[in-house]
Amino acid sequence: MPKVTIDGISIEVPDGTTILQAARMIGERNKADRHVVPPAMCYYSSLKTSGGYCRTCIVKVTKGSDKDPRPMPKPVASCRTAVMDGMEVANTTDPALIDARNGVVEMLLINHPLDCPICDQGGECELQDVALGYGRGVSRFVERKRVVADKNIGPLIATEMTRCIHCTRCIRTLELVGGYKELGATGRGENTRIGTYIERSVDSEMSGNVIDVCPVGALTSKPFRYRARVWELTQHAGVAPHDCIGSNVSVHALGKDIQRVIPRDNEAVNEVWISDRDRFSYEALGHEERLLRPMVKENGHWRETDWESALHAASQALRGVVEQGSGDDLGCLISPSATVEEMHLAQKLMRALGSNNIDHRLRQSDFSDDDGMDAFPSLGLPIADIEHLDAALLIGSNLRKEQPIAAHRLRKAAVKGASVHCLNPVRYDFNMPLASNTVAGGHALIEALEVLKAATSGKGSPEAKQTIADLKNAGNAAVMVGALGMNHAEAARVRGLGRAIADATGARFGYLTEGANSAGAWLTGAVPHRGPAGDAGVSKGRNAGDMLKEGCKGYLLIGVEPGLDSADAGAARRNLKAAGAVVAITAFASDEMKAQAHVLLPAAAWGESSGTFVNAEGRWQSFNGAVAPKGDARPAWKILRVLGNLGEFEGFDQLSSEEVCDEIYAKAGSLTSENKVSGGNDGAVAKAAFWRIGETPIYAVDMQVRRSGALQHTSDAGQTVARLNSSDANHLGLGEAAMVAVKQGDARVVLRLEIDDRIASGCVWVPTGVPDTVELGAAMGPAELERA
Repeated sequence: MPKVTIDGISIEVPDGTTILQAARMIGERNKADRHVVPPAMCYYSSLKTSGGYCRTCIVKVTKGSDKDPRPMPKPVASCRTAVMDGMEVANTTDPALIDARNGVVEMLLINHPLDCPICDQGGECELQDVALGYGRGVSRFVERKRVVADKNIGPLIATEMTRCIHCTRCIRTLELVGGYKELGATGRGENTRIGTYIERSVDSEMSGNVIDVCPVGALTSKPFRYRARVWELTQHAGVAPHDCIGSNVSVHALGKDIQRVIPRDNEAVNEVWISDRDRFSYEALGHEERLLRPMVKENGHWRETDWESALHAASQALRGVVEQGSGDDLGCLISPSATVEEMHLAQKLMRALGSNNIDHRLRQSDFSDDDGMDAFPSLGLPIADIEHLDAALLIGSNLRKEQPIAAHRLRKAAVKGASVHCLNPVRYDFNMPLASNTVAGGHALIEALEVLKAATSGKGSPEAKQTIADLKNAGNAAVMVGALGMNHAEAARVRGLGRAIADATGARFGYLTEGANSAGAWLTGAVPHRGPAGDAGVSKGRNAGDMLKEGCKGYLLIGVEPGLDSADAGAARRNLKAAGAVVAITAFASDEMKAQAHVLLPAAAWGESSGTFVNAEGRWQSFNGAVAPKGDARPAWKILRVLGNLGEFEGFDQLSSEEVCDEIYAKAGSLTSENKVSGGNDGAVAKAAFWRIGETPIYAVDMQVRRSGALQHTSDAGQTVARLNSSDANHLGLGEAAMVAVKQGDARVVLRLEIDDRIASGCVWVPTGVPDTVELGAAMGPAELERA
């Protein structure tokens, strides 16, 4: 390895290391040697093509190498200059270099406004640090400073472009992380402007990362604007609650409120990035529908009450259902983003009440392969390995919107040459080069998988054979099933065929599950056919589909809104309204929830309670609350524990969430999953003129995201529409912007039609998880269309 000496301090580094990287290694090795690290305004270590613009990192190379000891005649940018064996560098020991760097900093400040007292970046501004450490004491610039008009680039990012120093970090972030060139530089010299090429918003689901990389206050968080100074904030480690990746975040709080969420570095999970969904969902904590007091319904009217009365009412309601009938009359629906602690105590409470009817898979409709499933549905490979794949097949996954961090990882693999193949009911706009992008919806998706399976034996279409060849020839390949595949009407066959293709090609097989803790739900026993740690000895209960379609006499709801979170919203709403007892442990209470429930118990929202999530690779990640729960809300695990106490059941004496987690971790912590499947039933689904694609939009996946004001103003949370390809629209005599009636059984909703040729033939895209479609039936089922 080459050896370099910087300011008299030597270090050996790998080939290709730059001088700046070597200096940072010295600083990390010994804090006392941090003075050798040059400043850098445009270089960002996680952006490979960044650097080479600002010149603040210039150093003097006094010896080129042992082979060629001549010094370099001019200062060089350390972020772009590779180390050579024997190289000697001056950073703080050369007076001429120090003077040159002073000049560079002075030039950076020429047009920078003196508005630090009102700038949100104050206190964490890299330019402030560089100006103090390396700038001149007095500015010699006396000319008029330029002023740049700000542009509105959306509801998430605030712009103050007069502060911009043209480092281009934001441009490279959206290109390399977001996958699209949404920002760019126009003009030359002093007239250079950073912005969108045309007047539009920045729509990437990863756009908020430009806030973190901006070294000045040009791009800041719009929801956080003028809310607090950074030195007033307390920082708490957290885990994002909206997808199966489990991105590590830092939650910043002031007093009783969470003020912002930023990424926390973890190279094995999310590197240094987070999605906008994880960054801005905290806004929901102050929503007007936040449940702050326990409430009991009496004679059709809601009354606020104290915790003791509410808990007794809830306990009596749940036990009354069982006592008046049997345990099979009671069902529990729990969010896939509930914590391990909540899931463990929920299943323990239900089974103590005599019921195995507990499930977190509200959006799933086919459970026929339950008995053949492995310990939990896992990704099948470490998250960090996604970017090292040589080939991948995505089945039923709008990856960018479902799992933004996984999409970023896979994009890095595709850019390096990996062959990525997709099979979806919609030709989604992937932010990466694709080897194939097959579109098939409804039963046609199963037929497409059968063709791929046949290609493993040398049969089938040329395109299918090429896909299989890419998987077989890859040294590292994976087949992954996403939310649309997991929620398909024939999901068991999707899983079985996906597994068969993976086995035949030598690829790894895995799932991109919904929610933050689907793996934890299986491990804790929050499924009707397994107990904790995969215990198959329990009596088989009713799954979420059966509980919502056939109905129960009583329900325990934990962190869910069945009308928005279920595979069949219409059936869920009908059966909940017909139930004799509905107890909801929830952070939010909408009018619909109040119409269905009989007891409302206010639960702490994410950020207000401790807990644990198990991500898709099986990684257990615990976190603490950043602020106290609002109002009289309490952590859901504590509510469940007390309900267990009131029922006089054993095993509900834990004093902390850590005790609850330790209890289940001792049983399930060592379990792994090979994603074995049985294939399920081969029964044909009903034929229909049109098949509904009930996709859940990125900002409608759970009750917290649905109430984030900033996210609900983005383009991804726009008006609810029905989408149909032009061929099917012409056949029906429908045109763009026509009003159409979508019918499923007796349910009917009227939506505006969008012509979208990305939609599979014979399918209509109508979203779930939004209020406009709650009256409809199966998210993945037959539908009829007619002009309204």
